[in-house]
Amino acid sequence: MDHFLAAETRAALAAEFECLKQGSKSVWEYHMEFVRLSKYVILMLTTMEARVRRFMQGLSPLVINEAATAALNSDMNYGKMVSFAQATQNHKLKNRMEREGNSKARSADNFGE
Repeated sequence: MDHFLAAETRAALAAEFECLKQGSKSVWEYHMEFVRLSKYVILMLTTMEARVRRFMQGLSPLVINEAATAALNSDMNYGKMVSFAQATQNHKLKNRMEREGNSKARSADNFGE
C-alpha cells in the first residue's frame, strides 16, 4: 500500500476512519465504510476486541446500548457484532413504524368521531 498511496492520502484516510460514525447510514453501510477505511489503521485494530469496540463507538444512538451489552459476551467477534447491530436496528425501526402507524390510525379514528 505504501507504494500506491502518498503518506498524506493514507493520513487523510486514517483521520476519516477515526471520525467515522454511523449517522444516518444503515448499519450495513456503516460497516462497509468501516471495513474500507480500517485498512489504513491496522495498528489501531490489533485485536478483535479493539475492532468490536471501535465499531461500537461509531454506532447510532438507536443501537449503541444494546450493542454495548452484547459486546460483554466473551465470544462476540466483529461479524457477530455487525449482525447483532443490524438486527437491533431493523427491530427498532420496525417497532417505530408500527407505533407511528398505530398513532396515525388512532388520530384518524378520533377525527372521524
